[in-house]
Amino acid sequence: MMVSTTFEIAGHKVVKNLGVARGVIVRSRSVVGSIGAGIQSLFGGNITLFTTLAEQSRAHSFDLLLEHAGEMGANAVVGLRYDANELGAGITEVLAYGTAVIVEPN
Repeated sequence: MMVSTTFEIAGHKVVKNLGVARGVIVRSRSVVGSIGAGIQSLFGGNITLFTTLAEQSRAHSFDLLLEHAGEMGANAVVGLRYDANELGAGITEVLAYGTAVIVEPN
């Protein structure tokens, strides 16, 4: 599956727009992770435990987006975007979304 943050894919033309595809994941921090991150925050710099959680959440939402687009019959997604919202204390929603399309080589 081809994916682009722009609304076109080099060397291809969009022949059919299938609509919005999305992948959403809701994650929470563990107590152990929160304590470890709290200790890291005392020293400043990158809080690797949260960085890892954020990367895993984005990757999972991206995989779900590709799955949804595939179920729609798409062979590409254009206009890829990410969004994140805090739903509660330590609970975050990560959303990957874009337009599912069918593309053909020029």
